[in-house]
Amino acid sequence: MKRHLISAKDLSRDDALLVLDTAEELTRVTERSVKKLPTLRGLTVVNLFFEDSTRTRISFEAAAKRLSADVINFSAKGSSVSKGESLKDTALTLEAMGADAVVIRHGASGAPYRLADWINGNVINAGDGTHEHPTQALLDAYTMRRHLGSLDGRKITIVGDVLHSRVARSNVLLLSTLGAEVTLVAPPTLLPVSIGTWPCKVSYDLDSVLPKSDAVMMLRVQRERMNAAYFPTVREYSRRYGLSAERYSHLPEHAIVMHPGPMNRGVEIAAEVADSARSTIVEQVGNGVSVRMAVLYLLLGGAQPAIGADK
Repeated sequence: MKRHLISAKDLSRDDALLVLDTAEELTRVTERSVKKLPTLRGLTVVNLFFEDSTRTRISFEAAAKRLSADVINFSAKGSSVSKGESLKDTALTLEAMGADAVVIRHGASGAPYRLADWINGNVINAGDGTHEHPTQALLDAYTMRRHLGSLDGRKITIVGDVLHSRVARSNVLLLSTLGAEVTLVAPPTLLPVSIGTWPCKVSYDLDSVLPKSDAVMMLRVQRERMNAAYFPTVREYSRRYGLSAERYSHLPEHAIVMHPGPMNRGVEIAAEVADSARSTIVEQVGNGVSVRMAVLYLLLGGAQPAIGADK
């Protein structure tokens, strides 16, 4: 039976730990002079991106190539999709080409679930609408674990536009599965109505949460939100919810600062904080390749137990 990774809630604790442990092993491989493994030789991975995301696409491409898979990059711009072809027609085309796995990024929440109904290959969600981005959560957890050890009982604070953030949702689900205590900090206007059903705490006061945090993740404020009345002004948002140098000084000495990127320096995070010794922002990018290698290896390489949801 084929398996997919569409949501962070598809992962049990054992599944998540298996991915993180496998990523740790693969990191050691990527530190060698010859970085390639023959594991997925002869298999084809398609990057199906309906939204621009150079960082995520390149990360998946590098991961697949290091496992010796053949990679096809499919961009919606300039393709038959821009001429009106539906997602189903595209899926059937990929199926006819013999795609073994499809990494999909789509602006519509739930698109990866539909794709999984139409193809026999594995589906990996690289971000769908405001729904989820499970491999981002996995690489974030991997980064935290490398700095903090076990995540059981660790206090993780996620700050910013939770309402529109697939990264926040996936992180809350995965980190709670791994035993961490997650607190979301945001203006009331940037929290979803269903936040009470999420396995996390909510605060509107960043200053009261920071001294107890083991890791702080700042979410990007998208420019279209800045003029959409979600908060009075950019300056007001930065004053109340931005991670300034002053706020950074109140973090515990072992705490790390994270950001899924790309950043708005001077808005959600000060430049000196982003470039500080305890910032893991650049490290997260490198860790993303190892974690996505682990996901592809476990899904396509036939390792047991497999991860993801049953088709």
